[in-house]
Parts: sequence; structure tokens; C-alpha cells
Amino acid sequence: MRRRMHRTIASLAAALVLAATPAAAHHGSSISYDTDNLWTTWATVTRFNYANPHPTMTFDRVVGDGVVEHWVAELLTNPSTMARQGWTRKRTLEALAPGTRVKLTLGTSRAGGFSAIVMRIENEQGEPIAGGFGGPGAPDLDGVPGGRQPERDGPLPGEEHAR
Repeated sequence: MRRRMHRTIASLAAALVLAATPAAAHHGSSISYDTDNLWTTWATVTRFNYANPHPTMTFDRVVGDGVVEHWVAELLTNPSTMARQGWTRKRTLEALAPGTRVKLTLGTSRAGGFSAIVMRIENEQGEPIAGGFGGPGAPDLDGVPGGRQPERDGPLPGEEHAR
């Protein structure tokens, strides 16, 4: 009887640990990206990857004097949500083919640099392609070098050794 009770308790404990593992594996976007200070810009898609858990893309934006910035980003949304909104893999890849000009609503990486989370994508006609988070009220920083970069007091850990 006692042995059976110990096995039952051990089984329940193992089930709780396994059930909690997927929840712990997910991340919060606001930890890595500044989603409180969104901004918009026009950009040209260079690559779009429709994949779980979040699609990714690279894009170029032209700033002062014709300088081109090369950015990397992940979307806040996921393929499952996009598909439910009618944005299947095929439709999305066609709409976001390399060379396509889009308006992006972004939250820059808290570490700075040319990395961001894409909250919203619109085509040149102003129609939403993906996302739908943020938008109105976000300042237009098209052409501003670096977009909206985080303010920091000093270098990030390890950054002083990289120079």
C-alpha cells in the first residue's frame, strides 16, 4: 500500500514537471524587444521565412544620403494565426516576395542594432498583410538612421570585448 502511494505521488510529480516544460519554453517578446516604443518605416523585403514559432524576415531600409540598412526581424504573430486570418504560406510568400515594398511597425531589439520585432506589415495600398498589433500613433521614422534605438548607459555585457 505504501509503495503504491509513493509511485502515485512520483507519477503525479513527473506529470507536473512535464506539463510545465512547454510553458517555460515560451518567451515574452517584450523581454527582447521594446514593444512600448513602436515606430514605422518603409522597407523592401529581402527574405521572408514562414515558419514556427514565429516567421522571420530580412529587409532593407534607405536612410539619409541613400545609405541602406540591412535589418533582421521576427514577427510577433505566428503561422497558425496568420493562416486563420487567410494568410496561408503561399499567399504570404507571394505578398512578401523579395523586392516588395512594405510599411512596417517595429519594436527595436533592446540590445540595439538592426534587429526588431515586426508588429504589423502593410502593403503600399495600406492594407494589412500580417500582424495588426500597434500602428496608429507610432511615429514614422522613415529615413531616420537606425530608426528608434534604445537608450543605454553603457555597453552590453561582452560588447566591450567585441570592438
